[in-house]
Amino acid sequence: MTQISRRKFIQTGLIGAAAISAGFSNVSYTGSKNLQIDRVSLGKTGIKVPRLALGTGTHGGNQSSDMTRMGVENWVKIARHAHERGISFYDAADLYGSHRNVKEILKEVPREKATLLTKIWTRPENWNKDLPMKTIDRFRSETGSDYFDIMLLHCMTNGTWQEEKKPYIEALSEAKQKGIIKTVGVSCHNFEALKLAVDDPWVEVILARINLEGLVMDATTEEVMAVLKKAHDSGKGIIGMKIFGEGKMSEESRRETSLKYVIGSRNVDCMTIGMTTIEQIDENVNRIMRIVKG
Repeated sequence: MTQISRRKFIQTGLIGAAAISAGFSNVSYTGSKNLQIDRVSLGKTGIKVPRLALGTGTHGGNQSSDMTRMGVENWVKIARHAHERGISFYDAADLYGSHRNVKEILKEVPREKATLLTKIWTRPENWNKDLPMKTIDRFRSETGSDYFDIMLLHCMTNGTWQEEKKPYIEALSEAKQKGIIKTVGVSCHNFEALKLAVDDPWVEVILARINLEGLVMDATTEEVMAVLKKAHDSGKGIIGMKIFGEGKMSEESRRETSLKYVIGSRNVDCMTIGMTTIEQIDENVNRIMRIVKG
């Protein structure tokens, strides 16, 4: 991990251990603090979203993450700043235990101006024993929202998920008919699962791991990008994750290059990044918008 000199420490401010663990050990990118992230179309779903989502799953699992462990009050301070920079897109999941975080920020951000994405865990856990529709109802209570803009089957890891997850697919389809969910799809952690999602007409949105260096991905960068191009060309909304290789791109130059690659591909509509400090939000918004504006 890159060490921060005293001079660098003073220049970048008190960023903290959370920032370092997220791969932002050299946050010093400056830009206008009034600049806001732009909004983009999510494939052909009919939904427009901020290009950058506030991820809530860094080091997440078993209904916990860096964002929940910092305490809801501390996270809301970060989310407020994100909202000031145009980020009203919240990437939550039952696995992260982050619904309560979202509920608090939605008390301040009008629901109609927010984009709420959540992910439903499809494997038996001690906190996930209910039938899918009952679980979706629990999500509504936990977030304080009657509906979800995007709901995904979380972490598909093989090429047979269509059959294995039928009860969940049927439940999400029913919820969509009732207006509880606007769009449905999958998050993928396996190349076969990703390829299957591209050809599945039920899938409207894909959350996929993509970065220039091929870190923490399902195949090579070239292979994944080719699949995402096919999906995007067919009208599916593509959300990129692991843009910085799960925090492994600690140097600014690597983050810059990866963002340029992902944005420049035009196959990824938007991205989710786990940010645990105001400095990270400012860096990402400023950098992304400079790249977008060319």
